[in-house]
Amino acid sequence: MDHIDLNLIEALDALLAENSVTKAAARLHTSAPAMSRTLARLRRAFGDPLLVRAGRDLVPTPRALELRGEVHAVAARARALFAPPTTADPRTAVRMFDLQVTDMLSTTFIPSLIDDLRVQAPGISLRLRPENLEDTPALREGLLDLEIGSIRPVDPEIHSETLVTETLIGVVRPDHPLAKARTVTPQRFAAADHIVVSRRGRARGPIDDQLTGLGLRRRVAVVVPTFASAMFLVRETDVVCVAPAGLGRPMLDTLGLRTFTIPVELPPVTISMAWHPRNHHDRTHQLLRERTRHIMAVAAKGAERT
Repeated sequence: MDHIDLNLIEALDALLAENSVTKAAARLHTSAPAMSRTLARLRRAFGDPLLVRAGRDLVPTPRALELRGEVHAVAARARALFAPPTTADPRTAVRMFDLQVTDMLSTTFIPSLIDDLRVQAPGISLRLRPENLEDTPALREGLLDLEIGSIRPVDPEIHSETLVTETLIGVVRPDHPLAKARTVTPQRFAAADHIVVSRRGRARGPIDDQLTGLGLRRRVAVVVPTFASAMFLVRETDVVCVAPAGLGRPMLDTLGLRTFTIPVELPPVTISMAWHPRNHHDRTHQLLRERTRHIMAVAAKGAERT
């Protein structure tokens, strides 16, 4: 009994339900000869004929009748074990997810995600983790459930998906000279004072490389670590900053800021999300990814209309 094939339980359940080798074979999508061989194995295992011929039919033995209910229950439990979960509704789940998002997204994307989840899945809570986790295998180690932002090359087993490609635009307060200009030239853009967002304190970036190619140089008046602080400083003083055209629009409108096309060619910003395979088939995690995808798509459409 140490090496019983558990497939025999499914076969016995079919045989006792159908009282027919042919019908049991059809039920399990196998041949009648194969089912006859399985019945022979079952007879040896139980030391009982189980089904005996009565005219043209097969009828169960007393031992088979004793087994019928228990065998059916065991087979049903086994099938349920391998069936995909259907009872838990992710929209009613109570769950805390650990997210890491870039600073820019914490003030542009997260508010929309919170509002969306309050309607779609009010039991989901979010815990935003610091960006310093980006230098560790946080997804693999379970410190993060989802990373959203400009995803660098990750471990090969990590799942990732591009959400939206953003264009950067210039941002100033309404009474800034560039807000009144019909066209912002590279010269006027470079002559303005700039504010740069860098968590690492870096003042130079792709804009400076492009201006250098035109023989121009800008003055960086201040470097700040967060996008939110940069936007509030833009509202209060005559400095220029850059922001994502789509995801940044709600915050820019709330602060009453003006935007313009940056007069140098900048690479687009690709926003992606990444997650570990352990969460790939989790239905509540799938819902979180679905809502993230939806919000990003709405933001992209909003950028196209502006």
